Amino acid sequence: MVELIWTEPALSDLDAIADYIALENPEAARSLVQRVFQHVEQLAMYPESGSRPRELRGSRYRQIVEPPCRVFYRYAGERVFVLYVMRGEMHLRASQLGKRDRQTRKA
Repeated sequence: MVELIWTEPALSDLDAIADYIALENPEAARSLVQRVFQHVEQLAMYPESGSRPRELRGSRYRQIVEPPCRVFYRYAGERVFVLYVMRGEMHLRASQLGKRDRQTRKA
């Protein structure tokens, strides 16, 4: 079993998505957050179960999808770092993910 580490920016991303959804449907926002956390919790047992993002072929990053979100993470030894959460219709910029990853290494 590996340790799951949510970065502050990833938690803020999820919070912002939930806040937006809650404007129209608070229950849907709560449900989404629960589903995302449950899906990410599965990585503790199966850290390599996420797919490789199509935009980042050949990279060390993986993703899990819990519609409407994509959750990006990096598996390193005994740890999974959750780096970025975004809405599925948005375009991933590799520079954003790389910047967040570098910040986790400094901490």
